[in-house]
Amino acid sequence: MKLFLKPLIGIVLNGLVLYLLTRVVGDITYTGGLKFFVLGGIFLGLFNFFVKPLIKILQLPAMFIFGGLVLIVVNVGILYFLSYFLMVAEFQNVTLHFPNIQTYVIGSVVFGVINWALHLIN
Repeated sequence: MKLFLKPLIGIVLNGLVLYLLTRVVGDITYTGGLKFFVLGGIFLGLFNFFVKPLIKILQLPAMFIFGGLVLIVVNVGILYFLSYFLMVAEFQNVTLHFPNIQTYVIGSVVFGVINWALHLIN
């Protein structure tokens, strides 16, 4: 039971993180309404459940050298892959757009802080 509940909670929390991210960082635009948050939550939840442990292992040496800056780069990559996935998968009227790299970096920091705070509650 716990095996199925943890990914489901992760999907809901990541959908909430996306909602808060789009509210806090004004330059990020999205379309699709609730469908965007559900699909984004599913993508991020599954990504965090399956891929994040591997990324944590691979980034460990860089974490010792560069500290928390590696986490910003990883979060930029996650947000980029989310917007790319939504574009390539061609879901009807579901998009995520970051106008420039600065927005990705700001969004990455906000994404990391909100994600950290919500997972403290979980």
